[in-house]
Amino acid sequence: MSRLVVVSNRVNAPERPGDAPAGGLAVALSAALREYSGFWFGWSGETTDQPSDKIQIRRVNDVTVMTVDLEDADYQEYYNGYANATLWPLFHDRIDLTAYDRSFSEGYERVNRRFAEILAPLLQPDDLIWVHDYHLIPLGRELRRLGVGNPIGFFLHIPWPAPQILTTLPGHRQLVESLFAYDLVGFQTDEWLWAFESYVLGEAAGGWESDGRLRAFGRSLTARVFPIGLDVEDFQTLAASPMARRAYDRMAAHTVFRNLIVGVDRLDYSKGLEERLLGFERFLRDNPDLRREILYLQVAPTSRGEVEAYQDLRMRIDALCGRINGLYAEVDSAPIRYVNRGYRRDELAGIYRAARVGLVTPLRDGMNLVAKEYVAAQDPENPGVLVLSRFAGAARQMPDAVIINPYSREEVSEGLKIALSMPLVERIRRWRRLMDGVETSNVKVWRDSFVEALRASREPDLPFGDRLRERDPGSATAAFADVSPGGVRQAQFRAEWPTGPAA
Repeated sequence: MSRLVVVSNRVNAPERPGDAPAGGLAVALSAALREYSGFWFGWSGETTDQPSDKIQIRRVNDVTVMTVDLEDADYQEYYNGYANATLWPLFHDRIDLTAYDRSFSEGYERVNRRFAEILAPLLQPDDLIWVHDYHLIPLGRELRRLGVGNPIGFFLHIPWPAPQILTTLPGHRQLVESLFAYDLVGFQTDEWLWAFESYVLGEAAGGWESDGRLRAFGRSLTARVFPIGLDVEDFQTLAASPMARRAYDRMAAHTVFRNLIVGVDRLDYSKGLEERLLGFERFLRDNPDLRREILYLQVAPTSRGEVEAYQDLRMRIDALCGRINGLYAEVDSAPIRYVNRGYRRDELAGIYRAARVGLVTPLRDGMNLVAKEYVAAQDPENPGVLVLSRFAGAARQMPDAVIINPYSREEVSEGLKIALSMPLVERIRRWRRLMDGVETSNVKVWRDSFVEALRASREPDLPFGDRLRERDPGSATAAFADVSPGGVRQAQFRAEWPTGPAA
């Protein structure tokens, strides 16, 4: 059986069940690797003053992890710079926060090249390589340059931007071209896949082959949707643990006369925390009779604290929480409890179960596993209600949530009122349908469907050693336009998206 080699920016496998990992990606990858032989490769999370290619190998919760440190300059230019000050805001439609700096892009390329050079000697001929997220888009190209001929897949955990937004990025064409070193590219939703196809067809003069593969830059790849899921059995085991029960009992006792509303998000501008607080403030204003009957708990651990935009966001959130509590608190209660640190997953499971409403309102999100965790933690006989942003990738799979527009304070307020007043029979009906979806589209389905698609996605009859040859940018269109199964759609894009100059 082929080994599965997983590569991500940060390797952060939880040491023990229930530990709080870096996010949904870490949870999903840990679950994936427990079922396959292989290893997880990436950054250790540590920085060093001196260049070092030393590989640290350890076994964590049945997963083999191999990590390397980053140099200080790499951390600033690659991680804080291009990944999180350039690509992250751009891919979340925040052009106003996107920083363009040549040193950032140089650091990004340098780290991807270094990762490839360290990883390549560790690979065996039949390994399947699965690269994750926006930090490592060029990694497949760098592995190909080193002669790696294995099947390589890439999965993007965050949104892919519309072509009009992506073309504001200097070097956008080179970034997209590097994706064509992969055999398979996966997205969370149809929307992100369509945005990627739109760029390839319009800006890169690409087209479809007869077998449905997407062709551009002298290469073809398979692009598909693979919505990430939850390890349901693992999470429900956590939800039944003593730690979860204690967390539930504490929250239930604290809110014995009130309904708990819970939000759990990294402190990030994409999560819509400011808009959520303003919508909650509108709810308090419009429903004075309910003010003493609710408590809104917002858990928002700090992330990327060295990036100025995140420092500014934290100050604004602090000020908003203080203002709302100042306006609407009583001597014996306050409507908001804001906690600026992370909690173990088993503790969160207990908190979710105690909450009458799960409030998940990102402005733009690849998937959002918090929504699925909230559903999985509920008591089947007395479930809470999920209020979910239409702009979360999860909204496409979870139509039985109360779907709202997070930019509208009125909709946030109305969504909360609907959730808090929903009869038990309706809550159970909605929860059952949501839970069916969470169980059906779980992390194992995501993992196995991607791995099987990667096995089947090899481009036939093309030598890997010559895949990055010089090419005529328009040749793919001329060669494949007539046989494309998406010919009508392709012609439409040709008319609407004329090819622009190379960036």
